[in-house]
Formats: sequence, structure tokens, C-alpha cells
Amino acid sequence: MKRLDEGERLANLPGLGETGWAAVPNRDALRKIWKFRGFSEAWGFMSRVALAAEKLNHHPEWSNRFNIVDVTLITHDCDGLSMLDIDLARRMDRLADAAEVMRDHGEPISCLCQERARRA
Repeated sequence: MKRLDEGERLANLPGLGETGWAAVPNRDALRKIWKFRGFSEAWGFMSRVALAAEKLNHHPEWSNRFNIVDVTLITHDCDGLSMLDIDLARRMDRLADAAEVMRDHGEPISCLCQERARRA
């Protein structure tokens, strides 16, 4: 697998940026964070993505905290972004339904259970 060339980057990355994908500092990778209405929605999304990732034989770096799904895409074979990352990012965007996109990756994100605990 080869890294994206400049033309591929110009053709694909701005559109992904509009949907909330952002560059990862100090890595040739993309990151996006979704906030779902609850745990089941987040888990369902991850299950759908897992099937798509298996079909592509390309798997995300991700974590789940209750209703939050935090994803980083990178192709480890080339230690950077490849078309596999672009394809998986687009599939993930289609599978995320109406989840809220968290665009500020520098701020801590509270999951639903933390928000409920603060209100109690």
C-alpha cells in the first residue's frame, strides 16, 4: 500500500475535513470523534464499521467510552494515509447516522454517563 500523493490529498482531504475528520498532530493520520445518543447506538456503529473494515482488510485505531467513539485512521503498512483510510472514513461517515461530531479534539469530551453524574 502506498501513501497518498499530493494530488490524492488535495482531492480527498478537504471533503473529509468538512465532515469533521482532522489531521493528527505529529502523525500522517486522520481523527474523528462521534458522540451518539447512547451506548447502544455507539456500539451499533462500531459493529457496522467492524464489518466494513473486515471487507477492506483495514482496521481503525479506536476507543469507545459509553456514547463516545474516537477513531484514528492510518495505514500502518506505509506509516501514513492511504486510499484505504479515505475509503474507510467515507464508509464510517455513512454509517454514523445522525451522531454529533466533536470537532474540537483538544478539549475533554464528557460521555453521557459523566454528564448524568454531574446533574445528579
